[in-house]
Amino acid sequence: MQPTPAHVPRTAAHDREIESLAEFDEVVARGTLARFRIQAVDLTDRTDVLCSVDTSGAVFLGCPMDERAAGAVRAAGALVFPPVPDLPFDPYRGFVYTPDELFDELAGGYEATPDARSYAWFQETKADGDIFASMLRSVHDDAVSDALDELLAGAPVVGVMGGHAMARGTQEFAGAARLGRELARAGLTVATGGGPGAMEAANLGAYAAPHDDAMLTEALRLLAKTPGFTPSVTAWARAAFEVRDRWPGGGPSVGIPTWFYGHEPPNAFAAHIAKYFSNATREDGLLARCTAGVVFLPGAAGTVQEIFDNATPNYYASRGEPLPMVLVDRAHWTERLPAWPLLRALAQERSMADRIALVDRIEEAPAALKRLGG
Repeated sequence: MQPTPAHVPRTAAHDREIESLAEFDEVVARGTLARFRIQAVDLTDRTDVLCSVDTSGAVFLGCPMDERAAGAVRAAGALVFPPVPDLPFDPYRGFVYTPDELFDELAGGYEATPDARSYAWFQETKADGDIFASMLRSVHDDAVSDALDELLAGAPVVGVMGGHAMARGTQEFAGAARLGRELARAGLTVATGGGPGAMEAANLGAYAAPHDDAMLTEALRLLAKTPGFTPSVTAWARAAFEVRDRWPGGGPSVGIPTWFYGHEPPNAFAAHIAKYFSNATREDGLLARCTAGVVFLPGAAGTVQEIFDNATPNYYASRGEPLPMVLVDRAHWTERLPAWPLLRALAQERSMADRIALVDRIEEAPAALKRLGG
């Protein structure tokens, strides 16, 4: 379990949620569990407490407990949603993932990890159309969204979007990493799509932020020995963990990937990983949480989709409300994939014109974001 970050203000609803055994004991000491929501907490050693404390109106989501305790809380008016056996993930989880959690058992190869096994489960259940499996996916994704809201509440979040094909060892990868580092050092929470390529580079940069500049230079050199996640996700991921082991205590950032694109593994440099089964939920949630704006690096279809997914709410926003959008690489966005002319045309119709920018080089992006109000 990971604790709720200290900087996160909990809402009244979140104050009714219990997501760890320590929180459970703290609440019980105050005398009641009535109307609380307890998520994925192992209560097998709290049978006597559950049989004696007021649990009226409480909801237990995936909490292992003794049958006697389960009977007692049901009799008191609580709802009990028992754990679902034989799943590679917890649909009721109270926190977002960590790299160590998703890549557990990497020593035995990527296929043995919870991340790979969850993707395999998704592929299998999606193919047979099992309604129970689709319900579990929906419950899981809602729990992840709730955890992500708690994690990011009040934080200034800047999104860095870009393609998965950007290889380690390239100048573009190094530039994206330096961008992530500069944004993190400016006090912003970097959020990406959580995958390889430009996404990994930005998360790596945020990880490097507390270290001296030489650390990132050396980390980039080490990672360049394994340029991509093909042909071996195992080797690609191990290279990232070697960097983390050599330089522990990296800065936090967020990755928001999806098992919909499960052939692309999550990167290990995002401290917090909100991984979804539904790509639509993931895309909408990622952009909606970028409260300080978004930087779009060169990418392909997915990045183009993200540009206009982000532009749509900005287009309909009231004057002064649109969030900054910075597109990097003029040639890419005006010639290869000419998204910029259409974005500019939309902006000129509404109150977006002073909230978008196109820059030639990645080094210009932080200043452009700041100039636009990010």
